[in-house]
Amino acid sequence: MPGGAAIGRGTWIDKLAREMVDREEDLGRGTGMLRVESGLGASGIPHMGSLGDAARAFGVKLALEDMGYGSELIAYSDDLDGLRKIPDGFPGSLEEHIAEPVSRVPDPYGCHDSYGMHMSGLLLEGLDRIGIRYVFRRARDTYGRGVLKDQIHRILSEAERIGARIAEMVGQEKYRRHLPYHPICAGCGKLYTAEAHAYDARRRVVSYRCRDAAVGAGTVAGCGHEGEADISGGAGKLAWKVEFAARWSALDIRFEAHGKDIMDSVKVNDWVADEILGFPHPHHVKYEMFLDRAGRKISKSAGNVITPQGWLRYGSPQSVLLLLYKRITGARELGFEDVPALMDEYNELEDVYFGRTAVDNPAKLARSRGLYEYVNLLSPPGSPGPHVSYRLLVELAGVFREDRVPRVMRKLLDYGAVGEGGGGVAALIELAGNYADDFGRREPPGPAAPIGGPARAALDELASLLTGPEDPSDVQNAIYRAAKGNGVLPRDLFRTLYQIILGTDRGPRIGPFITDIGREKVGRMIRARLE
Repeated sequence: MPGGAAIGRGTWIDKLAREMVDREEDLGRGTGMLRVESGLGASGIPHMGSLGDAARAFGVKLALEDMGYGSELIAYSDDLDGLRKIPDGFPGSLEEHIAEPVSRVPDPYGCHDSYGMHMSGLLLEGLDRIGIRYVFRRARDTYGRGVLKDQIHRILSEAERIGARIAEMVGQEKYRRHLPYHPICAGCGKLYTAEAHAYDARRRVVSYRCRDAAVGAGTVAGCGHEGEADISGGAGKLAWKVEFAARWSALDIRFEAHGKDIMDSVKVNDWVADEILGFPHPHHVKYEMFLDRAGRKISKSAGNVITPQGWLRYGSPQSVLLLLYKRITGARELGFEDVPALMDEYNELEDVYFGRTAVDNPAKLARSRGLYEYVNLLSPPGSPGPHVSYRLLVELAGVFREDRVPRVMRKLLDYGAVGEGGGGVAALIELAGNYADDFGRREPPGPAAPIGGPARAALDELASLLTGPEDPSDVQNAIYRAAKGNGVLPRDLFRTLYQIILGTDRGPRIGPFITDIGREKVGRMIRARLE
């Protein structure tokens, strides 16, 4: 842009949308409708990474519409994929359905038409709750209605060339021996055991033999059936190495993000789209995966899944979108302990947006305002919402478990943290209450730097007083005395206490607050921080 002017609202989302439009214009393709896509896994429990894929694509859709282009998000459920393993917590009765398409596996809970739709439904529910709008497509219907039949025909007609190219690009040899297509065996109903060995282009049918096959961590026995599968009627599906390309071409997809874990598949599919199907592959952006605190990828197999429903038990939809829209590059650790920081960070971002917090750097201000608008899906509120420290709410919710909402609300009024009525705060108390019930305080979020000198002496004196046998009659004055007696400014000691208790620089009147949450508890927190 001339003079380094910000693109759109100044975020990475706007930059990506601009790059996409420029590329489409360079390709000479029409820009009346620019579809973006997100693939929804249907074989395992959806997690925040799955949600992130769709939410980021939706952000690009919003940016395109903001620029004046038509756009829609296709949320595509791969529910013809085969069941490879049983997720933790699901009944062992699913074992008999290993290698069957998940759209044909019964829903063990009886609330959806299949296991696959149960899993997709969990993710769609998460998208609905954070306000993502999409057009839902199922692989079962897409294949069953013949939407991909022309793309399948062209791919299978060029199978020898594709197999050689896959071996050259990623070193995978199996498609030199077999067609990149998985028929569903008419004998046993399994997917990966049916080995496709020939394609009759005139009749558009695949010949196969059902043999033993490695699936997941085990081997699934083939039934020995030999048969044919019509590519037009949902009797099988393309292998991943070529399926994305078929989808992109048939559905006219112009953008799809992807994680680095499927880079090889995307690279091959890009080539298939360009060279076999004559459809320029979509614009891509690669994102890093979420990691747990041990540095492991968050995944079903690792047993460290954070689901959208789990996050939304504690955090607002805006906290989810802030997590996903802050940036797209760089690996990030993620745990439920991130909820409080993101809830409070949203308030800080809102203060910037409404001018309560000054930002001198124009570019940073534009980015911050743009991020706030995207976190609100380009429909920001007309005025700021209630701002109460989430960590304060967690502490109070941990104290008041009976009649929690009205009792916490009364305390907030006493502290002057909310005004009369407290609109919107009740919902925040409910979220913080869930967090307090399930986690409490995991670890003090106090200052990273060691505390020494007069401040340490003042805190040591205060901790002894709070954990001692006698109940101090006036905690507020006791803090003043500890500060002045050790040569510390009271405001500095207050700030340190807020950091130890809440992880923030300010809060309600500190003396009554310590009394409310428990003087001995705070004394132990101070000791833990000093140690």
